[in-house]
Amino acid sequence: MNRIFPIPLALFLLTTYALQAQIVCAPNDSIAFSIKMDQLEQMDNAVLENPIMAVGKSFLGMPYVEKTLEIGETESLVVNLRGFDCTTYVENVLAFGLLLQNKEQQFENFAKNLETIRYRNGKLDGYPSRLHYFTEWIRNNEQKGLVKDITNELGGKEHKKAINFMGTHRELYPFLADDQNYQDMLQVEKELAKESLCILAQDEIENKEDNIRSGDIIALATSIKGLDVTHTGFAIEHNGRIHLLHASSSGSVRITQEPLVDYLKKIKSNIGIIVARPSLLSP
Repeated sequence: MNRIFPIPLALFLLTTYALQAQIVCAPNDSIAFSIKMDQLEQMDNAVLENPIMAVGKSFLGMPYVEKTLEIGETESLVVNLRGFDCTTYVENVLAFGLLLQNKEQQFENFAKNLETIRYRNGKLDGYPSRLHYFTEWIRNNEQKGLVKDITNELGGKEHKKAINFMGTHRELYPFLADDQNYQDMLQVEKELAKESLCILAQDEIENKEDNIRSGDIIALATSIKGLDVTHTGFAIEHNGRIHLLHASSSGSVRITQEPLVDYLKKIKSNIGIIVARPSLLSP
């Protein structure tokens, strides 16, 4: 299937869209987008069967890069297809999946998908509007109809915990040097305090593996004070077991060598997982 728009026009549309949301995108990312769409269009059967897995595996080997969203002095919509952290990997896979579902090909639509997924209620409105805490990311994207938290269905248990790591570690976040951003994030954390977490304990996961599907989003819950989740990726079935397909801080997008259960046992602070099923996965 041919591109509807050649790259120069795609860049023009991106500039037009930037009037509504400030976008940071290198020319190489526009080229990478076009190449990725061509690649995905050659995988019709795999995409129809499981779009999350088709897109997710297509990024295998891409480098892990930290803090790709911390650019400039004000919050902007960053499009970076040259490297991911664990969250931007999940977001980009979903954004491409939505393009395929909606039979869209334009860079403009991809950027809009990223904004919808990444920001509270789908609207970029400054740094605090980004869904920094992954449990809020799940809840807000569930409200948008993009995912469903199935942790409770798997046997997860309620877990009360203060989520305030950003507010108590202001010095780690350059954008929080701005007093308004800081006060707004404290308000976000105040709202998060009203919510409880539902976590499937680490020692319960193996018994529930049969109910976890390839393409489910796996968020790693933590005992670290003030944090809800330290890592995320996708479940993937491999040799009859559930593994993790993720942007690994070890260097790249990869599949864990060991099953998810054994992988988690190596993480001292891990207390279990939260599981969200993308709406892109067929019932």
